Amino acid sequence: MEPENISCTAWRFIHHFGEMGSRWGISRTVGQIYALLYIAPEPLNADDLAHLLTFSRSNVSIGLKELQSWRLLRSEYRAGDRREYFRAPDDVWEIFRTLADERRRREVEPTLTVLRECLLEPATTPQNQHVSNRLQAMYDLISLSNDWFLDIQKLSAEDLTSLMRLGSQAQKLLQAKNRLLSFIRSDEQANDTAP
Repeated sequence: MEPENISCTAWRFIHHFGEMGSRWGISRTVGQIYALLYIAPEPLNADDLAHLLTFSRSNVSIGLKELQSWRLLRSEYRAGDRREYFRAPDDVWEIFRTLADERRRREVEPTLTVLRECLLEPATTPQNQHVSNRLQAMYDLISLSNDWFLDIQKLSAEDLTSLMRLGSQAQKLLQAKNRLLSFIRSDEQANDTAP
């Protein structure tokens, strides 16, 4: 594959992933490497990537190691060739799940650990109690979100797609549930105050 054989659409996608890389917490180089591997019809080796993207071989190697640490690449070898070839998973749901799980592992879990440790310290003053209350609220929300994420990860791609498509229907269902619970509570209160 030669750079001139890559379509304008493909280059646009590759460059966009590079631009977005810094917003996602990765370098431009890593973003472009992943974009090329994602759209490439065949696995590519580091020399191919360096040639096609006009990056230095060392930058490509560093980028590949970073992508491997995120578990976003598959590697393979070919008979008679000592080079390692790389490809992105074909299933976009697998990519999404892997990215989400890695972000959870790298960002959410350490935050929960620090919050747990902070909450173990006794709140001996009103100011400390205020801080403790705020940290507890944050811990509760992040922990709930983390538990929900772990449950969602167990769903099949089809079920996850269905869940995501519910959108406003789920909101309407929750509103109906809240109205029903409010009605039940007001009815119970009326019964409690009746002579």
